[in-house]
Amino acid sequence: MEGIPHILACDVGNTAIHFAHVHGEDVTPQQRLRTSELAGLGEAIAAMWRDMPEPRKIIAASVNASGLKALEAAGEALDQDVLVIGRDLPLPIDTDLAHPESVGVDRLCCAAAAYDRLGAACVVADFGTAVTIDCVSNEGVFLGGAILPGLSMSAEGLHHGTAQLPRVQPRHVDWVFGKDTEQAIAGGLVRGAQGALRELVETYATALGRWPIVILTGGDAHFICRRPGSEGLVQAIVEDLALRGVAAAYYRTLLKRPPPTRQP
Repeated sequence: MEGIPHILACDVGNTAIHFAHVHGEDVTPQQRLRTSELAGLGEAIAAMWRDMPEPRKIIAASVNASGLKALEAAGEALDQDVLVIGRDLPLPIDTDLAHPESVGVDRLCCAAAAYDRLGAACVVADFGTAVTIDCVSNEGVFLGGAILPGLSMSAEGLHHGTAQLPRVQPRHVDWVFGKDTEQAIAGGLVRGAQGALRELVETYATALGRWPIVILTGGDAHFICRRPGSEGLVQAIVEDLALRGVAAAYYRTLLKRPPPTRQP
């Protein structure tokens, strides 16, 4: 590990910026700031940066232009450039897509981190603001996936699109039959997402000709699977998967073997 740069890895999402100090396989607990409340971002980034040994870099994956602008301002205050995957660094995984640059780079980072660790066909499901359920082949090629509304987004849609349904927060569901409206909505949100995950994994497995390893990430992942590894479908929940993938994208540039883009 001596000489390998320390990475301040940042995942600039739709509703929050997550960041952590990554060095090889070691990742500090990630911090989170909502993109609507970024007044303390510069101070938080500076505090983490001061604790990181040299050599060090700030690397980001971003799907939110305004959030990235705030992060770059924090980097400028430290006299540091923020290297952005897809702009300053190559994408972290080979793809079977005609236009890989149009895919959310956070999805590619999660897929790359999962495959780097597993070395086998896998499905990465990110239960965040939106739900993305993506597949990587046994050869390490990002094949694509599906995008669904996140649990909170679906709950808000039900509340705003109807006259009487209440606003319901996602929660653990330990009942079969919803005995009131709130239970019925919560059960529909969680069981519906679980069903979508299972259906897509089974569809991917048929196309692959093998059963992929299933990894979850994202803030709502624990609602979908409470006991990974013991419930059959899901093998693990990795909360910092995207940040691991952000760092991996930079480490690949050090090896001078950025992955090619496979054309269909």
